[in-house]
Amino acid sequence: MDIQSEKLQLIQWLTQLNDAQLIKKLVAFKANVQKDWWDEISEEERNEIREGLAQADRGELKSHKQVMAKYKKWL
Repeated sequence: MDIQSEKLQLIQWLTQLNDAQLIKKLVAFKANVQKDWWDEISEEERNEIREGLAQADRGELKSHKQVMAKYKKWL
């Protein structure tokens, strides 16, 4: 079945739906799908990510093995 047929079937199903709880869940799901995680994190977290990307661009990387050796006592 192609995507257009799937969407039409969903629309038809939705128009016949009378379950208020399910409709609320679908509305909440739709709201969450449209959110970008970048907009949901703090400015501090964004800055940390930017700094990590800048470090990677400068070649300041550590191997997985090095990181695991350093932090294994907490894992």
